Order: sequence, then C-alpha cells, then structure tokens
Amino acid sequence: MSDVDSPWLIVGLGNPGPEHAANRHNVGFMVADLLAERIGGRFKAHKARAQVVEGRLGSPGPTSRRVVIAKPMSYMNLSGGPVNALRDFYKVPVGNIVAIHDELDIDYGALRLKKGGGDNGHNGLKSITKAMGPDYHRVRFGIGRPPGRMDVAAFVLKDFSSTERKELDYFVDRAADAVETLIVDGLERAQGTYNS
Repeated sequence: MSDVDSPWLIVGLGNPGPEHAANRHNVGFMVADLLAERIGGRFKAHKARAQVVEGRLGSPGPTSRRVVIAKPMSYMNLSGGPVNALRDFYKVPVGNIVAIHDELDIDYGALRLKKGGGDNGHNGLKSITKAMGPDYHRVRFGIGRPPGRMDVAAFVLKDFSSTERKELDYFVDRAADAVETLIVDGLERAQGTYNS
C-alpha cells in the first residue's frame, strides 16, 4: 500500500478529563475536535486507549484523504502507546502521522509545521518519538512562555487566559486548516501558508 492510498493518522495531544479540557496543554484536543466536526464524525472509544473518528478531509473527489482523527486517552506523557497501537491497527506509515501539540517557544496563536526533529522537552512528543521514531509531522501551536517566574508545568496545565480566549477559536480554526492543507497539498505548501 503506497503512502497515497494509506490513511492519515491525525493525533491531537492533550490530557483526558473535564478538568483539563480548556488547558493550554490540550490545544491539540481542541483542533482534533474541530476536525472531527468538519468531517461530520463523532469520537468513539478505540481499544488502543484513544478516542477516534474516521472520515475524509479535503474537497470531495480524488484529492480528499482518508483520515483517522485521534485523541489518546492516556496522559500526555504516555501518548506514544496509543499512537503506536493506532498506527499498527490502521496500517499508517509514520510519514502519514500528524501530531498537533502546544509549543512554548512560539508566540501565542502562531503555527509552525514540520516533519521530524526533536521533542523540545514536550513529553507527548518524547513519548511518541520513543515509540516509533521522529519521522512524523508536527503542527506546533504556539502558547508562548509563562509570565515571570511561573513554572512551565503549571503554565501548560492552566486554562487559556480570558484575553487569549478571545482569539482562541480563530487560532484553532487556522490550525485545523493547516492540518487539512498539509495532508491534501503537502508539507511545503502548508508551511508556505501557515508558518507565520
């Protein structure tokens, strides 16, 4: 099966549970929820300890892509297990995997798309890379650095501020567009449009 026929596995990273739903660390889940809405699907529990929805992204026709959108239900630092199990289950090449995650080193709302590379201290990426190597795509969603001396771990597990929330829907929508462009038109095109 060539990469063109293979499905894409789009993984939003976050922590399960209502207490984490609006955290900065859960922006990957937010983007995954919006993509699921766009394909008109509902998340269902999968034995790989994840919520998944299957469908197609892109305009109807030959350019649309078969996708599995997933939210691992392990905690963030254990994301690699569910992602690897889903990759095996759906027979997805590593190059057809997209991880959407929060990124401290980018200004709030800015996006960077890339393939491969390090984990930059992100525990979700660290876990995925350990499970299957680094050659997957990343959609990095900027959350900025914590103010003053605030601990990074505390910062990522806090909800977006009221000021940030005013623009959050717009930025999540843009990140979902970026994922769609990446899988339909390729990485270079997506980087040219969205790497702000």
